[in-house]
Amino acid sequence: MTLLKTGLNALNDLFLSPKAKKRLERIVLVLAIFSFIVHLIFIYFTPWFPFLNTDSSLLGNPIAAVYTPFSFILVYEVYLLIYYLPRSITTYISKQYEIISLIIIRRLFKDMANLKLSSDWFSIKGDLQFTYDILASVILFYVLFWFYKLNRSRKQLNSESNETSPQLNRFIRFKKTIAVGLVPLLLGMVIFSFGKWGYLEFTDADNSLKELKNINNIFFDEFFSVLIIVDVLLLLVSFFYTDKYHQVIRNSGFVISTILIRLSFSVDGLVNTVLIVFAVLFGLAILAIHNAYERNFETSKAKGQS
Repeated sequence: MTLLKTGLNALNDLFLSPKAKKRLERIVLVLAIFSFIVHLIFIYFTPWFPFLNTDSSLLGNPIAAVYTPFSFILVYEVYLLIYYLPRSITTYISKQYEIISLIIIRRLFKDMANLKLSSDWFSIKGDLQFTYDILASVILFYVLFWFYKLNRSRKQLNSESNETSPQLNRFIRFKKTIAVGLVPLLLGMVIFSFGKWGYLEFTDADNSLKELKNINNIFFDEFFSVLIIVDVLLLLVSFFYTDKYHQVIRNSGFVISTILIRLSFSVDGLVNTVLIVFAVLFGLAILAIHNAYERNFETSKAKGQS
């Protein structure tokens, strides 16, 4: 048992320590800058590269070059989600919301490069999607502000109560085990998904790119499928460590929110945007009600002690 605990701590230090986080942050920043320059070169010198797919929506306008470094930033956000998983479930969920909002921002850069500015704006599918995403990005930004504000007040309340227990420590160890296991799994998914996308996007070999329904969803539809499994596991295991109704409902609500985000990848247009916004609003409402329960319990406890 001690050997397993030592091994878990060693892997956690290797993959999920503040030092590892800082190191990966530098690597991602360098890759993002380098990929942006390379993408611009491909756009300006497409005729010089006969192997490139000249019909690609990512090679027609320099604005689309922002799409590639944003992909690296999103991968770093995925890492941050895993990094914060052992520390706080609520912060882990907030990273999910950050990722889906950044996916929308990345999509905006791609669609902005292909806008058809005309008086028929509301009859053009691409322009309509751009409008939906602009509005959704502002709404999500504001909702995330309130989510972080509620999470901060929750942390302050918990620090005042100073509630620690052996059961909670075991739950944290379980979350560390899950997080350590997610690192190599998601690394493999990133390499395979984006490697396949890059090859097909820039070569369009055998027109295989048509098989990909939406390049904005590449990797992230599978990623959120994995997150659903992780969220359900956390929910089930949490029953061993808490019987508080409001905490069970909070964890269940976060699972529902993740499922709604995953469902958004299977639809397009307005339904896609509405599902994303509703999923994050649902998570915000669940956290707000949970905090109200916490404050009520702390008040009742203080009165009982007095």
